[in-house]
This record gives sequence, C-alpha cells and structure tokens, in this order.
Amino acid sequence: MTRAAPQQFGEYHLLEKIATGGMAEVWRARAYGMAGFEKILVIKKILDSLSKDDDFVRLFIDEARIAVQLLHVNIVQVFDLGAVDGQYYMAMEYVHGLDLARLITRARPLGDFPIPLALFMISEVLKALHFAHGRQDEQGNPLRIVHCDISPQNILVSYAGEVKITDFGISRAAFQAKSLHDVIRGKYAYMSPEQVDGKPLDGRSDMFSLGVVLYEILTGRRLFKAKTRDETLARVRKAEVPSPRTYRPEISEDLEGIVLRALSARPDRRFADAAAMLEAISLLMVREGHRANNNDLAAYLKDVIENAGKTKDRVAASHVAPTTVVVLAAEASPPPRTLATPRNSLTALTQEWFGLVGDAGAEIWERSEGSLLVTWLVEGEPGPVLAKAVETANLLRKTGQKQGYRVSAGVAPGVARILPETGRPGEGWETAGPFYLARWMMNLSAHRGRVLITEVAARQLAGKTSLLGRICIQGNRHINLHELA
Repeated sequence: MTRAAPQQFGEYHLLEKIATGGMAEVWRARAYGMAGFEKILVIKKILDSLSKDDDFVRLFIDEARIAVQLLHVNIVQVFDLGAVDGQYYMAMEYVHGLDLARLITRARPLGDFPIPLALFMISEVLKALHFAHGRQDEQGNPLRIVHCDISPQNILVSYAGEVKITDFGISRAAFQAKSLHDVIRGKYAYMSPEQVDGKPLDGRSDMFSLGVVLYEILTGRRLFKAKTRDETLARVRKAEVPSPRTYRPEISEDLEGIVLRALSARPDRRFADAAAMLEAISLLMVREGHRANNNDLAAYLKDVIENAGKTKDRVAASHVAPTTVVVLAAEASPPPRTLATPRNSLTALTQEWFGLVGDAGAEIWERSEGSLLVTWLVEGEPGPVLAKAVETANLLRKTGQKQGYRVSAGVAPGVARILPETGRPGEGWETAGPFYLARWMMNLSAHRGRVLITEVAARQLAGKTSLLGRICIQGNRHINLHELA
C-alpha cells in the first residue's frame, strides 16, 4: 500500500493510495461537514485514459446512477459521483479490512479455509445479489442489474466480520465498453461461459462467478485460471469442473452438489436465482451443523492477520519472547478550504515531528508526509514510557495545530513478538494488536482534536484524562477509551 501526502481533490482530502487497478486508483480519503464533522471514505478515481473514453464515461455514469440506489448491508455504499478537472470518481463507503483474495492468500499457511465461514461469506454475497438482481425502477420495471465482476477482489471482509461486494456500476460499464476488454481480461477466470462469449447476461451469470469463488475457497485451488488468456477462455467455455471432494474429502456430497450446480455450463441448469442458492446453502448449514456468524468471521480474520506469514521455517518465531511496546499513530491533515491555509508545508511539519520523536527515544516504524507510526520498546515498568508517549503525542498535536493543521493521534500499549532478523513482528503486524488499535484510535480522534488513549494508559495518567466511552472495535470486542483532558 502506497502512502501519499494528503492532497485536495474536489471536496475531499486524499490521505493515502490503497491500490491501483486497470480502471481506477483507490484512495482512502476524508470528507468534511458542518461543525467539524469528518468522515473517512474511499475515492475511486477513474484513470485519466478512461476519463477520455466517451463510450466508457457514458456507460459509467449510467451504471453509477443505479449503483447509488443500491442500499444494502452487504453492498458497499456509493455516496457520490462526480468529476474533478475532467477526472471522474466515485465516493464510496470505506470498509476497514481485507478483500477476499488477500484473506485467502494470508490464510493459506493456516490450513484449509473453514467450511462454515466459507458458506457464511457466500451466503452474505448471495443476499446482496438477490437484492441487486431484483431491483426495479419507479414504474416497477426490472432494472436487470448484473454485477459482471464477482471475484475475490470485489468481495470485502471487514475486521468486524462484515461481508460486502463492491464495484457495482464500474464493472458493468467496463464490461460493456468494447475498448476495455483488454483491461478486464484478467478476470476471465471468474466469468461465466455466456459472459466470455458476449451473450446476453442475467443474474445467473453472477452466480456462476460466485460458484467459482466458492470452489476456490473450499479447495484452495484455481478452477479455470491457466497460463494464457486463450487457455483460460477455453476452460471457462467448457466449464469442466473436477470434483471438489477430490481435493478435500471432508466436503459432503450435498455441498459438492451445490457447488457443481452453480457451475453448470448452461444457465438453465444452475440455481434459478440467488434466493434459491441461498436457501440451499442455508438448509445445508443447518443440516450439517455449519454454524458461523459475523463474530466468528471477525475472530478468524484477526487470527489470520496475527499468524499469516508463518511458514515451517519460521514457526520458531512464535517462541520469541513477547516484548512490551507502546505505539503512537499520528496524522496531520489540512483544514477545510473555508479555514486558513497552513503556514508551513506537510514536509516541514513532518521533519519537525521527526525531531520530537527522536528526542523522546522512540523508533519511527512507518512514515509519510504528515503521518507517523512510532514505537517504544519497553524494558521494565511501562508507566514512564506510556507517560512519555502521551507527552509526545500532545507535542505533535500542538505543533501541528500551531502550523494550521488538524492533528489526530492515538496511543496504545501492548505486546509484540519482535523478530531479531528484522527488528519487527511477523508479517501482518501493521494491522494487528496495538499497531491496529493505535491507527484505529487515530482515525476516531480526527473530529475531536484530542489524543485518544486506552484504559491501560489512562491508569498511568490518573487525573489527566477523561472517559470517552465504551466503544466496539471488532465484532463483539469492546474497550474503554479515554482522551487527554
């Protein structure tokens, strides 16, 4: 993930680039409202080359207007559609978590993906597809919405265990624009036979794609992906599906039957609609005892992040003695355009922050313009280090405010297993434990203008903090948050 200095984009501030794809750049962004209200969201900026493609722009606008109306708990919400200096964009809900492709990759060292969780995630996607496929216009006419790009990259899993599909609108527009067939060819392995042949599509095409996703989750193997585009297309057209029980015998015959039916080459032999497939999976989960919910998925995601990257050669890392750490996450952002312009650049502010952190005896583990992740390794009692971390956070906040910036910061103590060869915890440390918590509190503190700390840190600063409240952070996990008085 590439970090970038906050920059103005229309009414939004772009904080960091999350990804770049064949059609768009994805940015974490901040929007402002009345009375200091702020919201973290995603800006999907259509690439400059596509913004100049009249065919794509027309289709994108038409499809995006429909996507804005898709308000469902399992669909990433689209807030806004617009253009800045000729560059089209969507403002979308920010889902704090991983896409399914990255989750599967990170989970692989832990063994086979749990069947109950796989079926739960697919069920959540089916709820979204049932809703979208059945949408009608104001006159009661079916909109005939088809996503056209159901794939692991477009299924998002939040740290709270939510499952959402994204890219309604942009995927269909790209598929319909002939000039973009090369852009989307990397997704051929998840298309239906009728889709790769350019035939009319309905909701059953999306369910074939979801069947591919389910097959790959359960077996850990790619179904149609081949070395070349032509080989992949040939496999999709034939739709020859090896028995998933060959790779994973614990899959029941009934579950295999559901998977194979979803992957029938002929649409009329698949499930009639998403509701029918959802009912079949729901009945099977009850019959076979595959119980799973959002909390279970959140717990599994947390386990994956904390343990991913451990190979047989690195199992010994789990025996490294835990080290107490104190983590500070801080970020400065320009104020809304209606307020005064900052007196110094973010580069200058960041350099000043470097000096303050160095004086405090901390290590900078991540940095970008206006953003720092700072860590203290604690030897002995954590109290003095916690006090130093909070003092440093307050100094960063005051320094940034004096120069005209909004500063958000969070301080979290915790433990981490520091690998001697890297001086860092194992893979995935950035989104785990106190590092995740400090970042999470930093984002929450953005609209309050005060440093947020955990209850453990607050005990070391008796009388200097006030209780903010009991906050849910992941699934059913709650913590008491405090802020500096």
